[in-house]
Amino acid sequence: MAFGKGLASARRFQSFDLLATLVAVIRDDGTLIFANSALEDALGHSRRTLTGTRFAACFVDAAVLLNAIEGARSNDFATLRYEAFLRRSSSAEPLPVQVTLAQTDKRGELVLEMTPQEQQARLDREERLLDQAQANKELIRNLAHEIKNPLGGIRGAAQLLQMEVESRDLVEYTQVIIHEADRLQTLVDRLLAPHRRPHVVGDVNIHEVCERVRAVLMAEFPHGLEIERDFDPSIPEFRGDREQLIQATLNIAHNAALALAERRAEGDARITFRTRVVRHVILNKQWWRLALELHVIDNGPGVPEAIKDRLFYPLVSGREGGTGLGLTLAQTFVQQHHGVIECDSVPGRTDFKITLPLP
Repeated sequence: MAFGKGLASARRFQSFDLLATLVAVIRDDGTLIFANSALEDALGHSRRTLTGTRFAACFVDAAVLLNAIEGARSNDFATLRYEAFLRRSSSAEPLPVQVTLAQTDKRGELVLEMTPQEQQARLDREERLLDQAQANKELIRNLAHEIKNPLGGIRGAAQLLQMEVESRDLVEYTQVIIHEADRLQTLVDRLLAPHRRPHVVGDVNIHEVCERVRAVLMAEFPHGLEIERDFDPSIPEFRGDREQLIQATLNIAHNAALALAERRAEGDARITFRTRVVRHVILNKQWWRLALELHVIDNGPGVPEAIKDRLFYPLVSGREGGTGLGLTLAQTFVQQHHGVIECDSVPGRTDFKITLPLP
């Protein structure tokens, strides 16, 4: 009979298995009724083992949950949020989580949603990046249009002036004006490019993307640079804009190659393309069963501390003579594929990770 009840509970709560957060359903005496698959993975125990146990024992400080349950039983609150540490297998450190405890529509039953603090911080960071990217997009478009109109007038006036002047020195001055106006026009066109170009969707193989980028880099940097490939061959094709993804990956890898100038001179510069499949991922507040991770890793000096927090902002560059547009455009292209770019950098190892949802 108890086995039948367990199956009924599993069927009733099976939708929780689709969540990337950790979910437990307990009775108001603290007995666990259901644990979703994410919680099984986090604790290192099967649902069958956990069901029927006192769930408070899974926390470092059991008293906090017991007090929360008592508050719910006496109707002191409808929903409670607090921070706690989950015990995992004996070899693992406790997992810091943000716990949300709420009553269900069934009397004497409570549901706990536990979000790992690292994941919560990542979600907050993604939200900030998304908001910032949208603000950047509007700023860029407005600024580019404001620059473009007077720029055409300046270039036209310089051309007319060049036709009228006879002094060779003055002609050189007008040529400087025209040249600089053209350079600014190219910069404006690059700023507007991702918003003008149509999104061309087709079947994309991420490893073909990496191979294309690798070929371009090896042609430009034939000496002192080694490019390693660490591919997961099980990654399927997906729908996307192949040229945009090539450009995004190339912008990141090209920056890495330029940052490796000293190591290239010494002959030990290295860039690694690594692909992996990850499960149960939240990207831009949307849950995906499967996603691919593309890592572009280099052994260069790392991202300067002064620009780490502004790395994807437009016109921010850590390199002398850089435009600061490469990573901004890469982020735009990746976000158009519902993905995210993250950077983890220390001296000697910089890892740009592109995460894209898979069907």
